[in-house]
Amino acid sequence: MAHVLGIDIGGSGVKAAPVDTNTGQLIAERQKLDTPYPATPDAVTAVVADLVKSCRWSGMAGITFPGVVIGGAIRTAANLDSSWIGTNGVEAFSQATGLNVTLLNDADAAGVAEMKFGAGKGERGTVLMLTLGTGIGSALFIDGILVPNTEFGHVEIHGKDAEKRASEHAREAEDLHWGVWAERLDEYLLHMEALLSPDLIIIGGGVSRKADKFIPRLHDLHARLVPASLQNEAGIVGAAMAADSA
Repeated sequence: MAHVLGIDIGGSGVKAAPVDTNTGQLIAERQKLDTPYPATPDAVTAVVADLVKSCRWSGMAGITFPGVVIGGAIRTAANLDSSWIGTNGVEAFSQATGLNVTLLNDADAAGVAEMKFGAGKGERGTVLMLTLGTGIGSALFIDGILVPNTEFGHVEIHGKDAEKRASEHAREAEDLHWGVWAERLDEYLLHMEALLSPDLIIIGGGVSRKADKFIPRLHDLHARLVPASLQNEAGIVGAAMAADSA
């Protein structure tokens, strides 16, 4: 039985829990701390170190990051401090926690978990996972194979990054009625379908718990559209899975 600590870094919160990577189940209560502001490398790694201590963890850990991660290096950080760009994230988190860590894009981690244990289990063809939170994360799979670091939340809609209009944060910040927000999300989903022609779209992030509030308001797509089964725990599970398979 493989038990690995999963840590999911988001624009507003950092969550951690040990995971049984054979079942995708959390084996202890999830711990959560606010993402610091400004979210600099020193500040965020300190929060991650505090979570590791809270979990009393000394084994392997997988960590997600809300941006492009290539070879352990941070290439983008749209919803954290820009000083992350160019940082060796693996080294930074390893030094702060004293653990052997694996680092990957946050939406990619959530997608990996959903494809193994959740709404994408057994799916072939093209699957698009979208996480709606502080921004919009994306994970793209072709016949079960991840195409990493897609970051489709930054495609432009009406001259703005899509996540500035259609993320959960945008809905809350602008106090949008579910119907108004669904119209924005609908426009974004139609755009993504035109670009990718997916067979399945999985909607994740915290807002997936309220899927009944907005999915019925969306227009029919050619793709099937479903909420994430693992909801907001997908990133934690996927992070642990990545570390376990590294």
